[in-house]
Amino acid sequence: MSARRKPRVGLALGSGSARGWAHVGVIRALERAGIRPDLVCGTSIGALVGAAYVAGELERFEQWLLGLRVADVLSFMDVGLSGGVIKGERLMAFFRRNFVDRPVEDLPLPFAAVATALNTGAEVWLREGSTIAAVRASIALPAIFTPVLHEGRMLVDGGLVNPVPVSLARAMGADIVIAVDLSSDILGRRLRAEPEAGAPEAGVSEWRRKLQDNLSALIPAHPGDEPRPPSILDVVASSLNIMQVRISRSRMAGEPPDVIVAPRLAHLGLLDFHRSKEAIEEGGRAVEAALPSLNAIFDHVP
Repeated sequence: MSARRKPRVGLALGSGSARGWAHVGVIRALERAGIRPDLVCGTSIGALVGAAYVAGELERFEQWLLGLRVADVLSFMDVGLSGGVIKGERLMAFFRRNFVDRPVEDLPLPFAAVATALNTGAEVWLREGSTIAAVRASIALPAIFTPVLHEGRMLVDGGLVNPVPVSLARAMGADIVIAVDLSSDILGRRLRAEPEAGAPEAGVSEWRRKLQDNLSALIPAHPGDEPRPPSILDVVASSLNIMQVRISRSRMAGEPPDVIVAPRLAHLGLLDFHRSKEAIEEGGRAVEAALPSLNAIFDHVP
């Protein structure tokens, strides 16, 4: 009688913009628990962190994250208003200079990223070719990052169709899927009011104000005798959050993972990339909370 095959563990890393640095803490905590995935897939920021992990670059990537300051984040923001407020070339150029861009099919572990075809709404699974190009397409958050032309198709963020790519992990051969959902607590987050013209909003960093100023130029001046509406950036972020939460819940109801890891990071803004330390720490805490479920599954693996 032949020995039973060891079940393949898949890690599905969800979208969530700056909250995505929690994925680093999740991976670290899983490793401490002795759980190493056999394959990894990701949507948006999940694709970025997943690619760094699969390529063996997570240690260096994490050190870079922990060193990010507001000025560093601002330096990557080639702000414009053609397809998105951030073009993304500076960020991708940085990764090409500092990380080896290997073909997806040559990475040490199976890896894939999710993107969305802008013209048709089709879900696109990027499983070959340049890893950096796959990641860039997957993170093209509408209205924030410009779309990417890839093999004749205009691609945007995969979170529009599959925010937590459990189905992709199954298609890649995972028997056990650990899904990381970054949006479980995001609905109900308080919106910031639109700041007064010319007056800096309390607690808002320079780079956020720069983006806000660009976006505010698109709307008429606000009458002074009416309550100020939420900032445009918060309206965009909250609208995307609502959409992704609804899609995630629907898809995971029909395609359930075996375990959901759910970091609680609603207090982080869409573009708070400089707050990596707290996101990474919360990722670790979320794994600790999920350990009973994880252990129950692996205790029953022959």
